[in-house]
Amino acid sequence: MLFDLEPASRLVGIAKLASESERLEAKSQVEYLEIAARSVLNRSKPGMPFRWTINPYRGCEFGCKYCYARYTHEFMERDVTEFENRIYAKAAAAGILKTELRKTDKREAIAIGTATDPYQPAERRFGRTRSILEVFARERGWHVSITTKSDLIQRDIELLTEIARSNVLDVNITITTLKADLARLLEPRAPRPDLRLATVAKLAEAGICVGVFPNPILPLITDRERDLDRLARAAKDAGAQYFGGGVLFLMPSAQKVFFPFLRERFPHLMRRYEERYKKSPYLRGPYTEELRLRVRKIRERYGLASAPVEYRPEMWEDERQGELFPLD
Repeated sequence: MLFDLEPASRLVGIAKLASESERLEAKSQVEYLEIAARSVLNRSKPGMPFRWTINPYRGCEFGCKYCYARYTHEFMERDVTEFENRIYAKAAAAGILKTELRKTDKREAIAIGTATDPYQPAERRFGRTRSILEVFARERGWHVSITTKSDLIQRDIELLTEIARSNVLDVNITITTLKADLARLLEPRAPRPDLRLATVAKLAEAGICVGVFPNPILPLITDRERDLDRLARAAKDAGAQYFGGGVLFLMPSAQKVFFPFLRERFPHLMRRYEERYKKSPYLRGPYTEELRLRVRKIRERYGLASAPVEYRPEMWEDERQGELFPLD
């Protein structure tokens, strides 16, 4: 084993399940394990544009320095620095999802990949995301979104097209910057920005509703108007229908990784970040309003929406679907 586990006798809940996880595979820096899952659908916090989330994996090999979801490893009594090196694949995810969907209201949207990337390298080995999508391909009437940084999603275009015929589906490709060297610093193991843009084009060509998320926008690093403008223009040219724009928030767990990174790579910004994020993980005030207006102006310049564009799937069978999912 690459890491010592805590004694199972003193652990409870998800931490106990993690300690009992079966090792699937390992490579030089990363260990893959299978963790028992009691549920696949997780309720989101109030105010989100979706009610339920699905994350087929715990941990994410892409290792983004700003990732807020590192706190999920703390639930398992793991160190947040293990987030990209100890990856848990959820066992029997498809079967659990089938059961849970029978008890879920179809008016409640489901988002895949809100905490960890569903198309991270583990997906090539274990296919948990594809098994979940195969469930939705046999369903009708759901609102489903997928968020990823990976061009691996192209593997599933045929499956996604089938889902979109009977469900409302949108795919969000995260591209924080078009600068390959900066992207490599911020997102060390994620695919290059040009590969992500090419993925947007492939999805759009297949008729899938796709947009670009420049999230999180990092103050004084990726927030310059010329850089956001260039990214939005590239997104539009690739066929994106919408363009996000949320500012960075830094959970205490994320600060443990991001602040040392900042100190090493952007030392001149360290004081400002500490002043703004030590008191709260969320930025508020004039800067956030200015950024919101900047992004809105850029969207308008290229005719991009701020969120996925709703559509009526061709395979919805009856008029009641119009009542459940009105387009106005």
